[in-house]
Amino acid sequence: MHRDAGVGHVGGNLSALDAMMLVHHEMLGASDRFVLSKGHAAGALYVTLWSRGLIAEADLATFHADGTRLPGHPPARGLPGIRFGTGSLGHGLPLAGGLALAARLQGRDGRVFCLTSDGEWQEGSTFEALIFCAHQRLANLTILIDYNRLQGFGTTEEVASLDPIGRVLAGFDVEIREADGHDLAAMRRALTPGTDRPVVVVLHTVKGHGVPALEGRLDSHYLPLTEDQVREAMLGVTGSPPTRESA
Repeated sequence: MHRDAGVGHVGGNLSALDAMMLVHHEMLGASDRFVLSKGHAAGALYVTLWSRGLIAEADLATFHADGTRLPGHPPARGLPGIRFGTGSLGHGLPLAGGLALAARLQGRDGRVFCLTSDGEWQEGSTFEALIFCAHQRLANLTILIDYNRLQGFGTTEEVASLDPIGRVLAGFDVEIREADGHDLAAMRRALTPGTDRPVVVVLHTVKGHGVPALEGRLDSHYLPLTEDQVREAMLGVTGSPPTRESA
């Protein structure tokens, strides 16, 4: 998808893909909700929805094209499982908090999952939302942080450090858990329901995970894939070079 569209953000898609797949395939029931706050990982979300049969494979071929249903950031309407247009960072957690509070006020069961980026925690609106969610004791809310430590202009430590982020956020009266964001068993344990407070799960991830030429590289945040990178990635997964059909 990203190769054919000629667009970037593939590094942050790959760091979040394992968590998105696990949540959608094993955690989300009919009464649960998912909010992708780091909207630049829309490609990973579209593939996840496709893997559940909610998006047609023909749609994936139109990713980021003119007139597509699958733009570079999730649209506000028109796709199953996507309730908000996101991508301007700092908006997803306030929306997820609203969903969680609405469910409680309406007496509805179900959990709300919100996936944020690590750089997004430099946004004031994210902290304001956390204060609200903790004050309301939204125990039906689980916040995931894709902690790959790289953002658009450098490492999160260089740009505006919140390290260790789990210790920083623990002061907001939320339950902090940490897990390897590429270890499914570890994430399953970390994503069990909480008690009487929101749960924040710090997922230690690798930007560009699964593609050695991209792993841990800042340029994977913005730059599109080269043909060599696509070839290396496909060789690692399938043992054969890519074709337009296989890629």
